[in-house]
Amino acid sequence: MALINPDLCNGCKVCLMYCPLGVIRMEGDKAVIDQEQCVECFVCTRKAVCAKKAIFPGAITTKGRELRHFLSDPTETKSATGVPGRGTEESKTNDVTGRTKKGQLGICIDMGRPGVGVWMRDAEKVAMALARVGLNFEECSPLTAVLKDRRTGEIIDEVRNERLLSIIVEGTVPENDFPKVIAALRAVEGEIDTVFSLGVISRVDAAGNAPFLSQLAAIGLAPPLRGKVNVGLGRPLVDD
Repeated sequence: MALINPDLCNGCKVCLMYCPLGVIRMEGDKAVIDQEQCVECFVCTRKAVCAKKAIFPGAITTKGRELRHFLSDPTETKSATGVPGRGTEESKTNDVTGRTKKGQLGICIDMGRPGVGVWMRDAEKVAMALARVGLNFEECSPLTAVLKDRRTGEIIDEVRNERLLSIIVEGTVPENDFPKVIAALRAVEGEIDTVFSLGVISRVDAAGNAPFLSQLAAIGLAPPLRGKVNVGLGRPLVDD
């Protein structure tokens, strides 16, 4: 974890400007790090922001703090869960992975942001809400790796109270169940102490249409203004 040597700190306050979550603060004339709020992104140590070298990386000794570091430090290529990054490549590689099959919708709930962060207990609330409407959690996902029970969406106790920059809740549902997903998110959104956004991965039909767009209109949601298109040039192409 990131630590500050008070004997070297001269109180210049430069480090305060670099923390993505603003958890470095002044106590008297010395800078200190709020360890409960720190997500172990290591921006302050990796960027060598302290001219006096007062900030240094300490040992990460718990699974929870290790999770914070590997999912919040973008220079890490493999997380403590065995999955690189905070989620999968989603639609960008679907022609090869086949994660979202015909008749399904891929669902990705992107929770938290630099400047805001996310507690795992809030990610659990979303995961549990989606589990109740039948979300099939993505196998290759950091969040799925720390689920206690995929049927309920519960997270293992030792990481429930950890904080990250962001994490993605991912999985698939049958196309016809999309309104249930929206209802579940609307029901839980008031309990979440962070920002989140909904991404939907839809395979177009033979005519090039995405059926879920009509479902959006039916439940009063505007169609998306932007998206990512996978044109299916990868191999092997998965059709089922």
